[in-house]
Amino acid sequence: MRIDGTHYRSIWMDENPGIVKVIDQRVLPFELRILDLKSSGDAFDAIANMAVRGAPLIGATAAFGLYLAAFRSDPENWCEEVRGAAEKLISARPTAVNLKYAVDLLMGKVICAASREAMIKELFHLSIRFAEDEVVRSKKIGKFGVSLISLISEKNSRPVNILTHCNAGWLACIDYGTALAPIYLAHDQGIAVHVWVDETRPRNQGARLTAYELGKHGVPHTVIADNAGGHLMQQGEVDLVIVGSDRTTRTGDVANKIGTYLKALAARDNGVPFYVALPSSTIDFELSDGQEIEIENRDSGEITHMEGIDQETGIYNKIRILPEGSPVANPGFDVTPASLVTGLITDKGICEASEEGISSLFER
Repeated sequence: MRIDGTHYRSIWMDENPGIVKVIDQRVLPFELRILDLKSSGDAFDAIANMAVRGAPLIGATAAFGLYLAAFRSDPENWCEEVRGAAEKLISARPTAVNLKYAVDLLMGKVICAASREAMIKELFHLSIRFAEDEVVRSKKIGKFGVSLISLISEKNSRPVNILTHCNAGWLACIDYGTALAPIYLAHDQGIAVHVWVDETRPRNQGARLTAYELGKHGVPHTVIADNAGGHLMQQGEVDLVIVGSDRTTRTGDVANKIGTYLKALAARDNGVPFYVALPSSTIDFELSDGQEIEIENRDSGEITHMEGIDQETGIYNKIRILPEGSPVANPGFDVTPASLVTGLITDKGICEASEEGISSLFER
């Protein structure tokens, strides 16, 4: 994807083999800041502090973190250091399954009995391959998902109105995205689309990241308060809902950014198709019940304060919006049961949100 005419991915290798570069999503859209990750600790901090976020990108960052652990390792203790880095990286955030998937995949392919140099080389190639595979999966999601938008467009005499929640575009997925991939492809094919962008409190990933992406790509969009989606559906202003996923069980239950469940309920009540776009790396084949998914409880400061630019001074600032002493609960995700999901848009095709539907596309 492009920012002001320049192609970017949200993670890439520097010319220096000891540096991995990422876009710092914490300061978008106010500043395009590039971070240098020089160690597995830097990768851990980027994930834990949400400089990088989005399930596919989290997985890729962890993969590169393992490579950096090997690259910076002590020649006398290299294997133990890489194993320790793997354990730490997995603990960075609990809900997105791509994190553990990436670490387990790479560690399963690396044999510590080989030399340190061999491990560095192997992890270098594996981490790049992991990121490239995620990009390919996102492109395929776009190709399958655009068919849904095209069908609606053929019936409408106006742009297809699509509602999305949080950010599941290229920033979250290295390139293209999951939920946004079909939208980008539709726009590029000349299909008229308009996107309702949930602000996605408390971190405002929709208002700050999705709106930024869509604007840079020229896709018509409107940012709305999180609670406006149901009203728009009642008024017939939403043709389709597409969201991403941080973890999907083998039976089709979906964990995604907090507020997704409420959108699914509103969509069901108003007969609006509700689709979830996700790569195969986001399916947790070990889980059958979404209630077993660990839900991350985040810092209260995300709710007590808001961040933004002062229009008069141009200074990036944080302000308190709650009374001192008011208790806060901040679950980062919720679970939408498969019964509310119209279908899953995957890199293997579109299927029913059920164990039978997923099994029809994927071998465990």
